[in-house]
Amino acid sequence: MGEIGTFIRGNGLQKKDFTESGVGCIHYGQIYTYYGTFATETKSFVSEEFAKKLRKAQTGDLVIATTSENVEDVGKAVVWLGKDEIAISGDAYVYKHNQNPRYIAYLLQTDRFLAFKRMNVSGTKVTRISGDSLAKYPIPVPPLELQEKIVAVLDRFETLVNDLSEGLPAEIAAVKEQYEYYRNRLLTFKEKTA
Repeated sequence: MGEIGTFIRGNGLQKKDFTESGVGCIHYGQIYTYYGTFATETKSFVSEEFAKKLRKAQTGDLVIATTSENVEDVGKAVVWLGKDEIAISGDAYVYKHNQNPRYIAYLLQTDRFLAFKRMNVSGTKVTRISGDSLAKYPIPVPPLELQEKIVAVLDRFETLVNDLSEGLPAEIAAVKEQYEYYRNRLLTFKEKTA
């Protein structure tokens, strides 16, 4: 990941800093408890004055949680697709790149990335992954046109899974399994990685 983008560590944002309105922000814990693969609006806000001190994510950036209580949630990413820049907390990285942001977010949901995380996290009660470790994760970088086609397929599956969430549990499980299978297949390449 380090060859195609840069990691910027968040700073200084805690839950006690939230306000009713103001500048949108993402706290690292919300990445795995509230957000899905992408977001256009934030759940939380900070005052404009406080936001001036914080690092920001812009449209198309990934916000990646660097701390969690388990390996599955650490390294989870949400793509920021809102129009305004947002503030991020200290236990998160902004990943700036020039690829399809949803493509990269889907790559970070694969079994391959989970295996990578297991080898690169530190801590037991609280697990962490560093920007240096994330930068070493090799990702396939097909042409943007192919990334867009892959994302279109995965977006359809994700929409189907979320729409079914209101319906039948057996169908939800089957579609989720099919989605995970295709996500892993579509994002496994034999060509050179970055």
